[in-house]
Amino acid sequence: MTGGAPLAVVVKGWPRLSETFIAQELAALEAAGHRFDIWSLRHPTDRRRHPLHDRVRAQVHYLPEYLHDEPRRVLRGLARAARLPGFGAARRLWLADLRRDPTRNRVRRFGQACVLATEASGDLCALYAHFLHTPSSVTRYAAVMRGLPWAFSAHAKDIWTSPEWEIGEKLDPARAGAAFGVTCTASGAAHLRGLSRGTSVNLVYHGLDLSRFPPPPARGPRAPGDPLRILSVGRLVEKKGFDQLVAALALLPGDLDWRWTHVGGGDLKDALRAQAQAAGIAGRIDWKGALPQPEVVAEMQAADLFVLPSRVASDGDRDGLPNVLMEAASQALPILTTPVSAIPEFITDGLHGVLSDDAPEALAAAIAGIAADPDAAAARAAAALARLRAEFMMQPGIDDLSARLARMVGGA
Repeated sequence: MTGGAPLAVVVKGWPRLSETFIAQELAALEAAGHRFDIWSLRHPTDRRRHPLHDRVRAQVHYLPEYLHDEPRRVLRGLARAARLPGFGAARRLWLADLRRDPTRNRVRRFGQACVLATEASGDLCALYAHFLHTPSSVTRYAAVMRGLPWAFSAHAKDIWTSPEWEIGEKLDPARAGAAFGVTCTASGAAHLRGLSRGTSVNLVYHGLDLSRFPPPPARGPRAPGDPLRILSVGRLVEKKGFDQLVAALALLPGDLDWRWTHVGGGDLKDALRAQAQAAGIAGRIDWKGALPQPEVVAEMQAADLFVLPSRVASDGDRDGLPNVLMEAASQALPILTTPVSAIPEFITDGLHGVLSDDAPEALAAAIAGIAADPDAAAARAAAALARLRAEFMMQPGIDDLSARLARMVGGA
């Protein structure tokens, strides 16, 4: 261990196009004076980067993604970790977790924690994890080995799909739980507070840094012959509900000319394309794949309607408050979404956008209604932009988080 940053930030992967909210936060924390290294559990899979990632100057370290990929590094980490004063306590925590979760993933977490604990800076004072599931497990084990405090930021899947016993212990100071936790939705905060055994959980919205976005375009009525340009941005996974949207598009009235553009990757890409082909609408859909943020914003500026039909997935996974809704609002783009999880914390139905049931018939009716009354859609979009500016800017949340991290690092 050598001298270096006093804070270690542990993430699932770096950089990730679908997690610009993390890059936005880390860039802002650096601007606030925090020094940290980034420790990533996985190597990047996206071929492109957001300009925002390049603003983060922290040194990035990649832990062994799979232990068998770097056996010498893992064995060296284990041997050195065994000499740390907290290794025995960390091992007991891990064995108790392993009995309840006897998986390779749980073994991998401990191996990664040994590498993190022994390779991190000798000046390390605290650790901070993004996501309460795997990254926080690695962080917790490593923090115990080093005898240091740790904290977490929770988001969506990690809150709703982690077992309650594991969340409860990570929120229990008597079980090496976090010094504090933050999460980006009121609904998520309420759920975690109900499971906490002493760790404070605070609501800190990600918000948006509008300095990174251009002013919204001046949108006039669609020219005769122009289709209704519908845009969606999100991973092609169950909780985003895009299968319901494809079914809804097939139900739109024949006299409504439309075109749908989707931005994002995901495991359901082939299935959704096959669904669109079977419905006879494949020729009206553009699948763009994952794009860097400037290109996403350009798509928003060219669109007439933003649609995100979020829902609760079969495994309980769901969105929190998708940043992409705030990004759409920044461009005064009318929004159609669903009242899932924390979305109503930003979008009030009929005032800032339209909240619909995710049934295809309901989505189709909502799209047709918005297309038929563009003035009302524009008024709702203007109200969403005003609310974004008044209540969902980035800086208040950064100030709150920055103060908490400074206290944790300083106290250590």
